[in-house]
Amino acid sequence: MTEDDDAGLVARALKGEQAAYSVLMRRHRDAIYRLARAHVGGDADAALDVVQETFVAAFAALHRYDAARPFRAWLSRIAINKCRDRARRAAVRRFFSFARPLEDGVEAPDAAPDPEASARSGQEVRRIERAVAALPDTLKEVLLLRTIEQLSQADTAQVLGVSEKAVETRLYRARQKLSAMLRDEVEPRV
Repeated sequence: MTEDDDAGLVARALKGEQAAYSVLMRRHRDAIYRLARAHVGGDADAALDVVQETFVAAFAALHRYDAARPFRAWLSRIAINKCRDRARRAAVRRFFSFARPLEDGVEAPDAAPDPEASARSGQEVRRIERAVAALPDTLKEVLLLRTIEQLSQADTAQVLGVSEKAVETRLYRARQKLSAMLRDEVEPRV
């Protein structure tokens, strides 16, 4: 199969050529994985689930893709929606887990990294992932799309459905808030 541009591959996939969709998946899966992993706080398994859900949803909605727009931006929008869905489901599960009697609960293992077992750099990465995951969605999504996925300001605005100025403002605020969160974690305020 020859390498096509994304729009050509989508057209071929819509005609029933499964290999064309496979090329699209291979081409974009790493970027979508990075986006999902950063959005879910570094949880590799959850990120893989989001990637799978994203490509299944994209395949089902392929007929709605606008070839005049970047395929990765369209796919990123789906991935962000899947991450939001996952976060909502987790919030509902947390809410209902408190409603059960204590004896029905299962003791969860401590998810904190063991300092003796992890390298310092691994701890820093996890600390940053947690801080990014703790950002409000409006700031987190702009930060991830602009810095991790390196989408242009225009493409980021298109994915999120906001103006380019809003992208610029949110990116600035995300960086400021992230810096403050990381600084406060190291040097707690008195």
